[in-house]
Amino acid sequence: MKAEIKGIGMYVPPRVLTNYDLEKILDTSDEWITTRTGIKERHIAEEWEKASDLALPACKEALENAGMSPKDIDAVIVATSTPDMTFPSTACFLADKLGCSKPMAFDISAACSGFIYGLTIGNSFITSGQFKNVLVVGAEVFSHIIDWSDRSTAVIFGDGAGAVVLSATENGSGILSAVMKSDGSHWGSLYCPVGEKLRMRGRETFKLAIKSMENASLKALHEAGITLADISLVIPHQANIRIINALAEKLGLPEDKVFSNIHKYGNTSAASIPIAMYEAWKEGKIKKGDYILLTAFGGGLTWGAIVLQF
Repeated sequence: MKAEIKGIGMYVPPRVLTNYDLEKILDTSDEWITTRTGIKERHIAEEWEKASDLALPACKEALENAGMSPKDIDAVIVATSTPDMTFPSTACFLADKLGCSKPMAFDISAACSGFIYGLTIGNSFITSGQFKNVLVVGAEVFSHIIDWSDRSTAVIFGDGAGAVVLSATENGSGILSAVMKSDGSHWGSLYCPVGEKLRMRGRETFKLAIKSMENASLKALHEAGITLADISLVIPHQANIRIINALAEKLGLPEDKVFSNIHKYGNTSAASIPIAMYEAWKEGKIKKGDYILLTAFGGGLTWGAIVLQF
């Protein structure tokens, strides 16, 4: 028994904030932002919009693509660093908005690694036989915790949501391996105190991200029993184009094997991998039977990698 992705969906709020818009409020420029991050624009939620509001349309699309009803879902897992409330969980709000039939529902706080943490947990629920269908969501409204006077962070982050339906299968496809790690001693590299704004040490985070994702990716491939040559596409967390390019170089991968859409959305934290996976699928870069490598790094510090057959 394995857990395969049966459906996938995404949503970003319609409001777009470009680099040229940021030039008007910060000491920065389109050239500075693009060169250092690869980002051209990002989508920003309204002040009243919450993580569950962005997650709802993404989940509806994932369910539609899976040919399922909300009533089919046994568990809802939401990865978010910007929950609707301290409690109840964003997952409880989301399950109610979707009209699910009293599923298990809870949030994960693993920052940008949250979605692959969620996939790993969902996979365990399914392979153990406890559940048949699990909804795994990454949803963030980082614009609510950004200091808009700090150009080192204000230019990087965006809002959005992505979701997948994981289902039990015996057809051979599904999640083949998962490697999850953390190191709380480096928490000061990327953090957000309660009631305050996000803070980041960019240079330190940059170095740790590349090394951690490289090691996790290689270990996940080893545990899956395949090599990089078997991988059709690598989908890394969309943190910074320099990190993505450096990771590709470390792994010895050509540009067309590493997916990036950071120029359109910026860093959407836990939502970045499902959003990227959705777009890669829509563009025909992921096909049934392909081997896919997902890898992420985030505050905590947390990181990991997953190998799956789509």
